[in-house]
Amino acid sequence: MRLIRWSLLLLAASALLACVPRGKADGPVPTALLPSDQGSERLVVVLPGRRDRLESMRRSGVGEAIQRVWPDADVLFAELSMPYYLDRSAPQRLHDEVLMPARRRAYKEIWLVGASMGGMGAILYERDFPGQVDGIVLLAPYLAERGIHEEIRAAGGVQQWEPGARDKGPFDIWQRDLWRHLKTWSREPERTRDVWLAYGDGDYLRDSMPLLEPLLEDAQIHVAPGKHAWSTWTPLTESVFRRIDAQRASATAAR
Repeated sequence: MRLIRWSLLLLAASALLACVPRGKADGPVPTALLPSDQGSERLVVVLPGRRDRLESMRRSGVGEAIQRVWPDADVLFAELSMPYYLDRSAPQRLHDEVLMPARRRAYKEIWLVGASMGGMGAILYERDFPGQVDGIVLLAPYLAERGIHEEIRAAGGVQQWEPGARDKGPFDIWQRDLWRHLKTWSREPERTRDVWLAYGDGDYLRDSMPLLEPLLEDAQIHVAPGKHAWSTWTPLTESVFRRIDAQRASATAAR
């Protein structure tokens, strides 16, 4: 039922986009910083799910989970909410208002963690600004709707799927554009070297994850018991960052 309600919301939003000026969301992107108490060498920016606000992200414990693994990381919660997606400014606003100011602070690494809608936002940012972050963690990302998933499955996967014409209305266009970009990952696997996927085995978006998984290495996919909630994503995030460190240690030892 939640997926149906989200579908109706996005359909309504698409209809509105065809009728109203595409002004930007009012005001700057709200942010809240959880600073490191061991120096600030790295930054992890956390993007919200559809219903999240700064306080709910802060209460989730995901910031503390990240800092248990990377105690030298600042964690910045960015409330990139639905209006920024509806006026199509989300990637640009994230770039201009959040990540470019962070770059000026000379962090050694900057990572994006996106949950659900925020996972889609992280993908869109990577599309528009490739190479601007050092890695992305996708927590049960929203990957458009069932119709296009079935189309991709029928084609044998995103590698074989052809996006087709962009003339089927705004709702169809943005879905095809999202998957058109993901298809480029199959041709340029170096773009996914630092992309990680994690989700719960009871997540209501789990059926779309196998369409994304072939674009990643098996070691970069983490599935655990749980649902579409921070109670699942927070421990998964900690596990993913531990895997990142383990992968780096292994690569260093192999040199």
